[in-house]
Amino acid sequence: MLAGLAAVMVIGIVGVNIVRRIATDQAIANARDLTEADARSVEENLTDAVLAGDPAARLALDRSIRSRLLSHHVVRVKVWDASGRIVASDEGALVGRRFDLGDDERRILVDGGVSAESSDLQRPENARERRFGHLLEVYVGTHTPSGTPLLFESYLRYETITANGNRTFVAFVPALVGGLVLLWLVQLPLALALDRRLRRSRDRERELLVRAIESSDRERRRIAADLHDSVVQDLAGSSLSLAALARVVRERGDTELAGDLDARAADLRQRIRDLRTLVVAIAPKRLHDEGLAAALEDLASTVRARGIETSVEVAAPLALDRAGEALLFRGAQEAVRNTIDHTAATRVDIAVANGDGRVRLRVHDDGAGFDPVAPQGDGTAHLGLALLADLAVDAGGELAVESAPGAGTTVVLEVPVG
Repeated sequence: MLAGLAAVMVIGIVGVNIVRRIATDQAIANARDLTEADARSVEENLTDAVLAGDPAARLALDRSIRSRLLSHHVVRVKVWDASGRIVASDEGALVGRRFDLGDDERRILVDGGVSAESSDLQRPENARERRFGHLLEVYVGTHTPSGTPLLFESYLRYETITANGNRTFVAFVPALVGGLVLLWLVQLPLALALDRRLRRSRDRERELLVRAIESSDRERRRIAADLHDSVVQDLAGSSLSLAALARVVRERGDTELAGDLDARAADLRQRIRDLRTLVVAIAPKRLHDEGLAAALEDLASTVRARGIETSVEVAAPLALDRAGEALLFRGAQEAVRNTIDHTAATRVDIAVANGDGRVRLRVHDDGAGFDPVAPQGDGTAHLGLALLADLAVDAGGELAVESAPGAGTTVVLEVPVG
């Protein structure tokens, strides 16, 4: 809407200036037509006798000029011959004087036609017109009955031209401005409809994202429960059976087979620990029951199981709802997963603190680090962080990743309190 209004204003300003210029040009064109008609009206008195200096002929021309041409708008009239001599004028002191004619004036005198220009009152031939102020000079080519070329010149008050132009301008501007305003008003319903559509689209996207997250959480919990209640329990039973079988075989004296069975039982117990670690990563049961600190300790235990030194510091109390807890835990999961998979770190520090109405998670490792600007592999290496950043923005928070080759990586996730 604002862009449309700005466009309408720009078009309006340009259009108004164009209309004003056209109106002024039209007023000047009208002045040329008027002067050409004035010249034709006194042509009968522009005789060779006037050029010869006949007093009676000059008097008749002077009366014709004063009675027909001079008015509040037309303040001076001059008639020139080819030599630059003023042969007639309402200002008697100018008659008989010679001045240099410009190229444009000579062309019109010889070829005929009409020309108009703003009067240069500093020129000698215009000295007696200075008292009138800004004037418009209009030249018309004419001739005597015998064909001698003459130049008819009329001086008009420029304020008259301006007034005529303003009348034309005022006649056209309301239509121009009204049309532009109407155009903008027509755009308003389109802009409002587009705004509503975008809002509905954003709401729908947010709703779909929430549903996807909830569905993902439910599916993760279901998978974790299935693993824990079936596979993990079955493997635990198999491990106990192997250990019991190893004791029986050892009692019978077959120590070699007993040792092999003990090794298989130990390997199976390690696989059980790996599966339990996976269950904790998929769905931390203690997150909402015992709080974020307990869930992060479970997550840290999975990292320690891989030989990576890990510390956890969680400020208390944390003013977080279930969604905030889940988002911070997911951020810690993603940071730890990247540390394990990509950085070859020997230490990971996880810290959660309150401050400025926000809860801040910071996960730092001493691994190889990376260049955040450079593309990583096939472009999917940090897809999880990109998705986590979108979730943080939707929650009103912010995700930041600081890293450099050889300097480790720090992931900071902030979410609003509440």
